[in-house]
Amino acid sequence: MARDNHGSPQEDAALISLSPSTSHSPRPPRALTDLPDELVQAGWEKCWSKRESRPYYFNRFTNQSLWEMPVLGQHDVISDPLGLNAAPVQVEGAGAVPETPKDTKPQKRRISEDLSAGETVKKLKIESTPVTPGSVPSSPIFPGVSLDEKQLSALLKTTDVYWDLDIQSNVVVKPLPPSHLLPPPSQFLPPYPEVELLRSQLVLKLRQHYRELCQQREGIDPPRESFNRWLLERKVLDRGPDPLLPSDCDPAVSPSMFREIMNDVPIRLSRIKHREEAKRLLFKYAEAAKRLIESRSASSDSRKMVKWNVEDTFSWLRRDHLATKEDYMDRLEHLRKQCGPHMAAVAKDSVEGICSKIYHISREYVKRIREKHLALLRDANIPVDQVPAVSPQDRRVFCHPVRLSVPALPTQPGVEVQQEGSLVCVRYKGESVRINQSYFSKLVMFGTAQYEGSGLQGALPVHVFQTLHKVFGVTLECFASPLNCYFKQYCSAFTDTDGYFGSRGPCLSFFPVSGSFEANPPFSEELMDAMVTHFENLLESSDQPLSFIIFIPEWRDPPTPALTRMESSRFKRHQLLLTAFQHEYRSGSQHMCKREELYYKAVHNTAVIFLQNEPGFLKWTPTAERIQELTASYKHSGRVPNSSVALEKEPTREEGTSKDCMTV
Repeated sequence: MARDNHGSPQEDAALISLSPSTSHSPRPPRALTDLPDELVQAGWEKCWSKRESRPYYFNRFTNQSLWEMPVLGQHDVISDPLGLNAAPVQVEGAGAVPETPKDTKPQKRRISEDLSAGETVKKLKIESTPVTPGSVPSSPIFPGVSLDEKQLSALLKTTDVYWDLDIQSNVVVKPLPPSHLLPPPSQFLPPYPEVELLRSQLVLKLRQHYRELCQQREGIDPPRESFNRWLLERKVLDRGPDPLLPSDCDPAVSPSMFREIMNDVPIRLSRIKHREEAKRLLFKYAEAAKRLIESRSASSDSRKMVKWNVEDTFSWLRRDHLATKEDYMDRLEHLRKQCGPHMAAVAKDSVEGICSKIYHISREYVKRIREKHLALLRDANIPVDQVPAVSPQDRRVFCHPVRLSVPALPTQPGVEVQQEGSLVCVRYKGESVRINQSYFSKLVMFGTAQYEGSGLQGALPVHVFQTLHKVFGVTLECFASPLNCYFKQYCSAFTDTDGYFGSRGPCLSFFPVSGSFEANPPFSEELMDAMVTHFENLLESSDQPLSFIIFIPEWRDPPTPALTRMESSRFKRHQLLLTAFQHEYRSGSQHMCKREELYYKAVHNTAVIFLQNEPGFLKWTPTAERIQELTASYKHSGRVPNSSVALEKEPTREEGTSKDCMTV
């Protein structure tokens, strides 16, 4: 990348070593190997066609096949598949290559993997690296690390990919203003496997503490995704040094966590499909309300009100045997309205205690992580206190990946990489992560959560991204991650790790002056509200073309503050409504899920809102033709036909939605 500690070959080479089970695997016999080293390094091999009884040349990186010997650097098989704009180059050691007449240029043998109709995904492209005689071949994955030919072929096996890293960003950015309260992305410490492992273990312990507190104090399981949304909400305010765990927030009690726990007191209300389910739910709610009010310190009036309504409900259940599902649900709603305020009053202190305790445990964990990180840097004689101050001058530059101020550690412990069928397994000290081959290759070209979060990282379909770029000039995503980004530059939550893969840092610490952006934020109400404030400030302060196309759920009962504010914003130029079950999202688990699980239908409406300043509106006007083209792009379904898997499972507001599975 742009900085030595975000992409230095010397450092990256030490990050990963291959496991013994991979490095000593038997190599398949090659038919013929009389090729220059440069062509072998670029992925070419000479094979024998039984059908035609003659040799041909096959590239295992791009799946390209030619009858004639390829000429290195002749053409780009993606942007110029026929080689019309190619110029032959001289291959060292093979003598001069004469110019090939137009009618005798190397012919394609066949397309090894035909793309399905309408599919426009890109194939993996690997740049070749000439090798000097006697040197150890360096893999395109890890510069300086020697890889077995079979290993390299397996790890970079070409599959369908869902990104376009060739799109260049023309975004212009400015430095953080002095009034910005969040820590600058460049001030985070560089990642180190030992520290990341400790952070991962402490986050799991914190999740377990949260679960135990909810069960012991309120008798409920923690609301689904509430811990992840707590992290998102805290990071809107947090000024602490850790990229994941909060340690410096005011107030200590999270409104997001408090609201979600209170919604599940005394029990969580689930979706009801049948009459008997509604009857059982009403009975359980009444029983839980009575138990709660009797076990807590409540006023006499509250006790009387709750007990009277509960007994009245029990009496109604005993005598009314012909009630319908709607009757039970109406009775449940009445009971909630009558008893809810009294139960909230008695549970308030206990729930606030849960939120406060989780926050203070997080603060202690941040101290432990920070101390270990600083100790490693001190042992390597890397100064941390002498971080250069951020220049106050208003320098405007083209957008680039974030650069860390503190250099990376010179040596990194080995991380094992092993092929397991269609997956790549990355291991470190007993901890392992499995991701699909194409996504592993994606990280190579430029941790994974097992606990919820996939819905929080749902992405737009590929055809939609292609249309946004083509029609509205979008080149950067405001909420993404290395595994689910479409463009080569994006904003993401974790500066320290994601900067190696093109991240510009958190969106709320990103200050563009011009450009066109896509924003599909995680469905955290506090984060979405902060996003609107940030975007409006940017639009207000810039005199250059600036445009944000925002995708958020159309929640109306009640409406979210972010949606209400954008609909009444003076920067709103157009609003598009995508109907529920008529559009799709790409799974947040796309890097490890099955192909038939890659897309799922949205179960609620999605609002697409265009916020633009005047120059941005003039340059990227959402005309009727452009909006129609954007709407049409949603008609290209990415779901596998005749799938037996039910995929209409986008998280609701209660269940959650969009270190890897979160983006701030």
